[in-house]
Amino acid sequence: MKYLIILLFCLPLFTLAQEISNSNYKIYSTAKQKTVTIDEVVADMANADILFFGEEHNDSIGHSLEYAVFKKLADAYPNKIALSMEMFETDCQNILNEYLGDQIREKNFITEARAWHNYKDYRPLIEQAKASKIDVVAANAPARYTNRVNRLGLQSLNELNKISKSYLPPLPIDTAIGIYYDKFVNIMGGHGAMGNMQLYQAQNLWDATMAWSIATYYKKHRDLKILQINGSFHSEEKLGVPAQLKKYVPNIKILNIATCTDDNFDSPDWKKLSQNGDYILLTDPKLPRSF
Repeated sequence: MKYLIILLFCLPLFTLAQEISNSNYKIYSTAKQKTVTIDEVVADMANADILFFGEEHNDSIGHSLEYAVFKKLADAYPNKIALSMEMFETDCQNILNEYLGDQIREKNFITEARAWHNYKDYRPLIEQAKASKIDVVAANAPARYTNRVNRLGLQSLNELNKISKSYLPPLPIDTAIGIYYDKFVNIMGGHGAMGNMQLYQAQNLWDATMAWSIATYYKKHRDLKILQINGSFHSEEKLGVPAQLKKYVPNIKILNIATCTDDNFDSPDWKKLSQNGDYILLTDPKLPRSF
């Protein structure tokens, strides 16, 4: 097993993700009402500050497209790109910086930054950022605090000490009751399945922490464009993280890609799907998932 892990991390970046071709995916522009290329998405960023790439965490084609978008953004806007990720938590920012600065081994980085179990899907992004000296924001709330909110509610965060609170957005956190709440209840299977409000409050802590992390970075680097990677629900319809981000930086210009699962890959109903984003990404459901 040890030698298998060593071999995995020695492989070229492109072997770590599903090979992509135009037949594997479709990107639909809701503004143009037609399918478009990755290059057109990248060109659209000329008039935006941040692109949310809402992924399905086990979508192998989606992960490959994230890397393709990131690489094309870096090429189109040299020295003007940053990456922000749900996959790393705010208290791991220094560890992430140490790895990007080639100060620690990858083995230590993966362990101590609590990399997700499918880190192989995100490794190409991190290695590209490291090679190109591109900043990466560890955007997500530490899991111990979302777990606390799940158990005790948002008010329990007030009991944390100053250091603990430094990893979170300013309190209190807006719970965004309205359309986003209705979507959350629906995806959880209704009020009965959801239980109490604490689960929804934890969702808002995730969103607000990612938004605050992005806002904090953006306010110091207003000349950069940011690619934010998160689960699709967090940024569909520009609710969740984008809505929280607008509270911290009202004038920030946002684009979003929403990844959707649809069995009608060959003839999708774009009108039905288009409410979720500026761009809708469909990947071939017949292809293997990454886990």
